[in-house]
Amino acid sequence: MTALPQPKHVASRRMAMAACWVVLATALALGCMAPDSQPSPGRPAQPGQGPGGREQPLGMSPNQELSVGRRAYRQVMAEYGSRVLSGSNSQVLRVRAIAAKIATAAEIEPLQREINLRLKGYRFEWEANVIQDNQVNAFCLPGGKIFVFTGIFLVAQDDDQLATVMSHEVAHALAHHASERLAREQSGVGVLRSLKYNRDQEAEADHIGLFLMTFAGYDPRQAVIFWERMQQRMGGQHPPEFLSDHPSDEHRIEAMKKWVPKAIAGKKAFDRGDIAPPPPGQ
Repeated sequence: MTALPQPKHVASRRMAMAACWVVLATALALGCMAPDSQPSPGRPAQPGQGPGGREQPLGMSPNQELSVGRRAYRQVMAEYGSRVLSGSNSQVLRVRAIAAKIATAAEIEPLQREINLRLKGYRFEWEANVIQDNQVNAFCLPGGKIFVFTGIFLVAQDDDQLATVMSHEVAHALAHHASERLAREQSGVGVLRSLKYNRDQEAEADHIGLFLMTFAGYDPRQAVIFWERMQQRMGGQHPPEFLSDHPSDEHRIEAMKKWVPKAIAGKKAFDRGDIAPPPPGQ
């Protein structure tokens, strides 16, 4: 009998934190220097507006972020070894097809502009792999390396719901959340403020991911259904939101229901060519 997946708040947090600390430890080993007026190889970016227009200090330059992602990718591949499924596996083919559509959507300039993604000078080496493991989890490293655990297929009923998870994780990479966490770590913020920043990032990834999956051709209404299924499966097994680094399922679902009509309307406007031109000079 196949073992049941661990509760999401245990399995996903354990793996996400492990991946995060791999990234941050590697970044610290690189010796990030003081901010400069412009990102350059070896220097972190200045604080500036991030997704949604919020202030977002970054701890790594574009080149450092890519290097961190490459190093973390090698560590993850070495750790899981034979449990990384071959490229001919049907689940791998499915995940890679979805990843390709999401990566294409991420290149849509009006969408980047609407979300205020800072992608100039950044390079993404998109690749998706599947790990044979009952964790209900997935993650995306800086630079675009995506990992999906087979446990997620027990919850995601179709490609739309699988795209929900993958778009959320890709959103973290596009929004440079690991780089931001490094900057926050270096600033010495307290635990409660750090949890708030992490919840902000998770909500931001939900928002970006919903629009990303919609522009990739997937149904954003399935995102709501997926998180409702996840909520039912976990049966309330998660800490209070103020002690968690993720929004509560209730808040997440409520927010997504508000974003779905906007995402659908945005995609229809884009398909019609009814989009605002970029500001002069861009």
